[in-house]
Amino acid sequence: MKKRSLITLLIAFAMIVAACSSGDADDTTTTQAAAPETTTTTQADWPDKIVYGFIPSEQADTLGDTIQPYMDFLSSELGIEVEGVVTQDYNGLVVAMGAGQADVGAFGPFGYVQAANLYDNIEVLIQSIRFGSATYHGQWFTNDASICDEAPAPGALENSADGPVLVDPFDAVALQVGIGFGDEGKEPELLEDGTSVDAGLACQASLEKVVGRTVAFTSATSTSGSVYPSLQLLNLGIDLENDITYSYLGSHTDTVAAVYNGDFEIGLSFDDARRNIRKDSPDVGSKVIVFNITEEIPNDVVVVNGDLPDSLKQAIYDATAAFLDSEEGVALFDEIYGWTDIQPAIDSDFDIVREAAEKLGIEGD
Repeated sequence: MKKRSLITLLIAFAMIVAACSSGDADDTTTTQAAAPETTTTTQADWPDKIVYGFIPSEQADTLGDTIQPYMDFLSSELGIEVEGVVTQDYNGLVVAMGAGQADVGAFGPFGYVQAANLYDNIEVLIQSIRFGSATYHGQWFTNDASICDEAPAPGALENSADGPVLVDPFDAVALQVGIGFGDEGKEPELLEDGTSVDAGLACQASLEKVVGRTVAFTSATSTSGSVYPSLQLLNLGIDLENDITYSYLGSHTDTVAAVYNGDFEIGLSFDDARRNIRKDSPDVGSKVIVFNITEEIPNDVVVVNGDLPDSLKQAIYDATAAFLDSEEGVALFDEIYGWTDIQPAIDSDFDIVREAAEKLGIEGD
C-alpha cells in the first residue's frame, strides 16, 4: 500500500493554489437572518445563475442526484438557476471557489479555513447545527475488536472534561448508525423494508494501538477525517510515515466501507458516518467499531463568493433554512450531512481550526 506524506501533500497544494491568488481572508461575521417567508423575488443585481459546489461526503456518483431536490428548491425560491456540482475532493472545491467557478460551497471547517487563507473572496455564511450542537468530532473505528480495552457494547463516545466517555447511543449528540429520528424523536433505526439496523458498537482504546496498522484517512484536508486525527498521533509521538501505513480514500463513506470490507484495519470519519452505508449494510454498526474520537470541531459550513450581492447571500440563507423546515429537506440533509438546523456563521469560531493547522505546519499561505 502506497504511503503518502500528509504534510508534503498539503504544503504542495497550498503552494500551487497560492501561486494563483493572494490575500488574506477578512474576518466576517454574518448578521442574524430573518425568518424565512415566501418565495424570494429576484433582484436586478443578482446573476442569472449560481453554481453550488459540494465535496463527496458520500459516494460522488450518487451525491449529485441526492442534492438535486435542494438545488431545485433554491432555484424556485431565489428565482435564478442554481446548479449543483460535486468536486473530486476538498481541494477541487477550494480552487473552484477561489477562481470564481463556484459561487457557493459546502465545506468542512478546515477546508473553509484553507480557502479563506488562500483567497480573499471567500466569506462564510452558514454553520450547520446537529441536534442543537454547533460542534462535532471525528471518530476512529476498526474491524478488530481486540483493539478495545473491554468488549465493545452498544454506545457512542462523547468528549468530557476527563476525556472520551462511553454513553448510551440515544444520548449521543450525533445520530448514531442504529438510531433513527421519527415523529416522537430518536428511535431504533428501521430501513424502508422494515430491516433493523444494528446498534453501533463502541469501546475505548488508546491511539497507541494504531501503530503497525493500516489506516484509511478521508481527504488530506478533511478536518475530522485527517487533520485532527493526524494531530492526535503527532502529539503522541506517532510518526505517520514510519509507524502506520495509510492512504487517503476521498470520502467518509469510502473509509467506513473500506474498514467494513476488511481492506483497512482502521478508519477515520465524522461521527457517525457509518450511517452512510447502513442501507446496503445494515450490520455496519456491529462490524465497524468506534474506539476513539478527536477533540470537538466547529461544524461544517456553507461559504459564498463575497462579491455576490448581500441580498442574495441573505436569500440563500433564508431558502436553506426554509428547505430544512420541510420534510424533504430534513430527509436530504440527514442523508448527506446530518444537519438538523443552521445558524449564521462567525469566522472567529474557526480560530481553533487555524491553530490546529498551524501546529501541523499546513497553513494555506
